[in-house]
Amino acid sequence: MLRDELANWLKGLQSSICSALEAADGKAKFSTEPWKRTEGGGGVTRVIQDGNVLEKGGVNFSAVEGEVPAFLLSEKEHTVASTGKPDTFFATGVSIVMHPKNPMVPIIHMNIRYFEMSPPIGEAGNKVHWLGGGIDLTPHYVNENDAKFFHQSLKKVCDKHHASYYPKFKTWADDYFFIRHRNETRGVGGIFFDRLVADGEMTFEKNIAFWKEVGESFAGIYTELMKRNKDLPFSENEKQWQLIRRGRYAEFNLVYDKGTKFGLETNGRIESILMSLPPLASWQYDHKPQHGSAEEKTISLLKKGINWA
Repeated sequence: MLRDELANWLKGLQSSICSALEAADGKAKFSTEPWKRTEGGGGVTRVIQDGNVLEKGGVNFSAVEGEVPAFLLSEKEHTVASTGKPDTFFATGVSIVMHPKNPMVPIIHMNIRYFEMSPPIGEAGNKVHWLGGGIDLTPHYVNENDAKFFHQSLKKVCDKHHASYYPKFKTWADDYFFIRHRNETRGVGGIFFDRLVADGEMTFEKNIAFWKEVGESFAGIYTELMKRNKDLPFSENEKQWQLIRRGRYAEFNLVYDKGTKFGLETNGRIESILMSLPPLASWQYDHKPQHGSAEEKTISLLKKGINWA
């Protein structure tokens, strides 16, 4: 069954990414905690803390199923093309967030997921399924060479599968990872896609190959960024700025992130859902960076439409 094949592949991806991050950190090891969901399914939460490079991070696998939550039925794009509405769902994915110690090392996030919904037994209609995912970079200080490396790496993955994917999914990421109440992007973006189905020459099998390559690209990209920046010096002022930027990250995840909302609405495991939050963050009233500072430059680059690649 396709869903079982993809879930097993995701388990392997979780394991390989954790091994790569442990090697790059050189000190900390991931803890492993299997969990089960009362309504159906479960997952494995793997967390790394207090490393040489990584202050806190998680690489989570989940495969959950059950009745479709009401909030999904209210979203037009999730309805099933049938005489009835969907009755049950299955979702599996790997979700990653890394919060480094050194403010010169960026925060990174990735999620790739497979989702399916089925109509009630005995009613007309077919099971619908799709792929989703995204990977984005949130530097505390925007290093333009790192942003170019990150986007060029993602563009190479996308271009291998379809010429339209990078520009389309890059724009989607700019729009999705946007803190509307701050009028700024969460970071330098990346790619984001959802409801990816068979479309013309891109069969579902071809999109699975693309989806897998996005997942496999993570370890090489982030360990390179760790290596480039982990030993750079920083001051107490830069550490305080890191905490402010982490606060912005938390704001996005708690206010806008659909994955967080899905986990909460489907009675997911709260420790795994909130794994994405940083260990420490700061909110200073009406904080404004000093004119001409590196902090001001970073804020000026947190906007949509920059052609980093």
